[in-house]
Amino acid sequence: MRNDNEKRVITAHSWVASMLLAIVAATTNIGIANGAGGDEHIPSQRWSFDGVFGKFDRSELQRGLQVYIEVCANCHSLEYVAYRNLTEIGYDETQIKAIASQYEIEDGPNSDGEMFTRKARPSDYFVKPYANDVEAAVMNNGAFPPDLSLIYKARSGGADYIYALLTGYEEEAGDHEVPEELYYNPYFPGGAVAMPQPLYGDDVEYADGTIASIEQEARDISAFLSWAAEPKLNMRKKLGVKVLLFLAVLSALLFASKRKIWREIH
Repeated sequence: MRNDNEKRVITAHSWVASMLLAIVAATTNIGIANGAGGDEHIPSQRWSFDGVFGKFDRSELQRGLQVYIEVCANCHSLEYVAYRNLTEIGYDETQIKAIASQYEIEDGPNSDGEMFTRKARPSDYFVKPYANDVEAAVMNNGAFPPDLSLIYKARSGGADYIYALLTGYEEEAGDHEVPEELYYNPYFPGGAVAMPQPLYGDDVEYADGTIASIEQEARDISAFLSWAAEPKLNMRKKLGVKVLLFLAVLSALLFASKRKIWREIH
């Protein structure tokens, strides 16, 4: 009987340890890496959402949205984000309706069986800049601009990679051979990217009065795209902290039980 109790306690401790590791991994901001980076080492940046207790800065996300709308949305889509999701970064219903109504989408068919155009609604997903992938490639010299909804997860380094890429354009390629109509960026695989430098530091006039610069714009859009890929990150971390506290108490109780069992054995 005592041996059975010992086994149960040891098993419980192993389970708690495994759960602690899983919760820390789940609540910590991790730039998931499926795609490769360039030849250059990606510098690490400090982000408000790093670590178990980190969280998104709404002001930063709103500035990032502005950079996306005024710069990135000319070529890149954000097809997995709906306008109504912007409530999570501090916009109210009236503001979201105003943002969505700037765009038109094709809908239908109507009662006559015909397609029609209407203004976007909060329930719609971000409107794509091109009608289809073929048009997108044709308008960009044959290079299809990737959707940015999950780019944070699709590239090694996450937000660090996005920031490095946007601030890493160089005129001199050194020993690298850059084909015509491509641009040198040491953080892009192979060092040659079809996308011309998108940020110059005067691309937006921030609504909150923040002074624009290449670095500021790059940080803001990097944070915004991180949120686009992980919109529930703040909620997940809050839940994770509560679970960690629960597991800590449970672990203490199990440890006390273990001591009692061993005391009875000896």
